[in-house]
Amino acid sequence: MSLQARALVASKWLLDAVNGGSIGPKLRVLDTSWYLPKLRRNAKSEFKKSHIPGAAFFDIDQCCDKTSPLDHMLPSERVFADYVGNLGIGNDTHVVVYDASDFGLFSAPRVWWMFRVFGHISVSVLNGGLQNWVNEGLPLSDRYYRPEQTEFRASLNRSWVKTYEDILDNLDSKEFQVVDARPKGRFLGVDPEPRDNTEPGHIPGSASVPFTSVLSPTGHLRPREELRDLFARAAVDLSRPICASCGSGVTACHVALAAHECGHPGVSVYDGAWSEWYTRAAPEHVISAGFGKHCPVIG
Repeated sequence: MSLQARALVASKWLLDAVNGGSIGPKLRVLDTSWYLPKLRRNAKSEFKKSHIPGAAFFDIDQCCDKTSPLDHMLPSERVFADYVGNLGIGNDTHVVVYDASDFGLFSAPRVWWMFRVFGHISVSVLNGGLQNWVNEGLPLSDRYYRPEQTEFRASLNRSWVKTYEDILDNLDSKEFQVVDARPKGRFLGVDPEPRDNTEPGHIPGSASVPFTSVLSPTGHLRPREELRDLFARAAVDLSRPICASCGSGVTACHVALAAHECGHPGVSVYDGAWSEWYTRAAPEHVISAGFGKHCPVIG
């Protein structure tokens, strides 16, 4: 595998690596599972019971900016470097990420994007996730061996991280396209948001590409031509800059992964996402067919 690892690896490829004893300093596998609180699933407990042999657990609620009132915002370079170094990951390590969601891919693209935004391009997503690994009858383990700590040097690509102010300025400048990965009902404002004190709707001028739409019925990323058609139908120009958004910066990274597979050089992410936008934006900047923003957020 070259330093610029392909974005997706198949179960067969990873199985061969596991069986061949390749898991170690040159190849690390990370279970990056994370779930919305209302699902009442404990990703770390599930990992301890069952995971791909040799995998370690990556917790996006721990490797984050803990000073932020928003959930799992990007950490500093130092925090990210220390966290992944403790997982035995160096700058020459090929990292493969997966999650155990029923979608096939849910939080893994977020961690894939995190590595890339901190300058590590040798990172891949297990296409289809743990769901398909299990469906194919491949081995699982409850054993965990803590990797030997190593040094990782992180370098944040700040142009790939958009702030509230960036999105606000873009309403007039239109320097980049904003693509929202939340389900269509939440985007339109007719289905509720999963977080308290937040109503649905969308940023003015944004396009809707629900994260589930980039996945096949089996939970694999769709083929490139299908993804290109999907972006085209949403009036997203893959030759222009794109910023992805969602509820809290997780499924936005499905858009980043899909666009990457279509040859886009790098999708930025609005890290604060709808959670921040709804809290801070003026009512006229919350576009909704249903709920809207009629009063200040309480709490």
